Amino acid sequence: MKRRNFCISALAAGAATLPLSRFAAAAGDDIAAMSGAGKQLTLSTTEVKDFAAGLRGQLLLPEQDGYEAARKVWNGAFDKRPALIARCAGAADVQRAVDFGRTHGLLLAVRGGGHSLSGQSTCDGGMMIDLSPMHSVQVDPLAKSARVEPGALLGDLDREAQAFGLATPAGTVSHTGVAGLTLGGGYGRLARKFGLTCDNLTAAEVITADGKFVRASGKENADLFWGLRGGGGNFGVVTSFTYQLHPVEPIVFGGALIFPATQAREVLKFWADYARAAPDDFYAEAILTRGPGGMPALVFDVCHCGPREQAERDLKPLRQAGKASVDALAPISYVDLQRSGDGTTPHGRSYYIKSGYMSRIEPALIDVGLELLATAPMAGFGLIMVHHGGAIARVKPGATAVPLRDPLHSVVLNTAWEGKADADKNVAWARDAWRKLEPLTNGYYVNTANADDPQKRVRDSYGMNYGRLAALKRKYDPANLFHLNANIRPA
Repeated sequence: MKRRNFCISALAAGAATLPLSRFAAAAGDDIAAMSGAGKQLTLSTTEVKDFAAGLRGQLLLPEQDGYEAARKVWNGAFDKRPALIARCAGAADVQRAVDFGRTHGLLLAVRGGGHSLSGQSTCDGGMMIDLSPMHSVQVDPLAKSARVEPGALLGDLDREAQAFGLATPAGTVSHTGVAGLTLGGGYGRLARKFGLTCDNLTAAEVITADGKFVRASGKENADLFWGLRGGGGNFGVVTSFTYQLHPVEPIVFGGALIFPATQAREVLKFWADYARAAPDDFYAEAILTRGPGGMPALVFDVCHCGPREQAERDLKPLRQAGKASVDALAPISYVDLQRSGDGTTPHGRSYYIKSGYMSRIEPALIDVGLELLATAPMAGFGLIMVHHGGAIARVKPGATAVPLRDPLHSVVLNTAWEGKADADKNVAWARDAWRKLEPLTNGYYVNTANADDPQKRVRDSYGMNYGRLAALKRKYDPANLFHLNANIRPA
């Protein structure tokens, strides 16, 4: 999604006098829609017109200019058509949209940056609450904090914070949305140094399922604050995030280190041991993929946020673990490093992604990974072994909703292809591939949840925290209004 290409002009106060045809999805006075329970319902044109007139932002229906662009999300595998898209300009619009959705029993999808892997930030026949027009980032360099609206992207936060030599751990792809990343936990290149994104959240403002505005922090509504840090979008629509920022030099040391696939087994065996003792300043992803020219390769995506001399010393053993075909490790701006993977994950491509945690990279994983690399039918294949530990593991499992703090790695099966023609074949292959990988994992990261994940997988991933989350869900969303997510059912 490219927000700047969207039409984000607000409805004028005179919207109430516009012809009814502006708000009619088809001939007649009723607009067909879908309920949260999956049943057909109708909305009168008058109701929709009144709803639109009360928004400072824009209400889009299928026949209106801007609808086609607004309905699309990053993952092109999902081609859904909401009956209504409420493009919110502020918290008051969000409150009005939640009230309208609840009153009419509508299926609700909430989109922040639109990067939902599972496609659940959009829906067929329901209402999308689109937060993308709300994308301001306000940095206070003296307090080392940032107040961020839910439509902001990671690149927005990175650029504003780095202007003052500050940053917070926030992903590895700059066009990821801040909101979804934070609510699901949030890994990133700085997470081993400073913890998860949600560990650096200090406050949030939320519109809950009953339409109330609530502020959550360690001192206000602390139970909700706990659940927002990893519990996903289950408890309401967050309209503002406040983060702790940390001093991070604008120039870090990192980039790509690529080994031929023929060396992958030995290099990964070395990496499995070296990763356990790596300093907190050092983060890397080991990726079995197709490198330059389509050749199978092992790629390390590296970031070292410490002094350059220390970075050179820490990275020397990895550089010497094999004979690299490409060594592009060098001083680089943190903002540019955060954008370096954007081109390999473009908007509109079809993706199918699964993930799971593991304590170390075992030989069995290397065997399966090399087999999949050799047999993947799609050009966009990657088996990503993400590096955790460090500050992430020093947070107690019950301190936030994210309980799985000990795993040193997660493995992410990332498959991608163009167009629709081979979708069924590619999804079937990816599911079969995951069946080979899943027994090697224990639990998963909820931000890689898929709509086809069983409820047991969600429960297992929250482990000891699930009961507390279910009770919190009952308190703040007893009717499960917000269920297009890694859903926690009300206790």
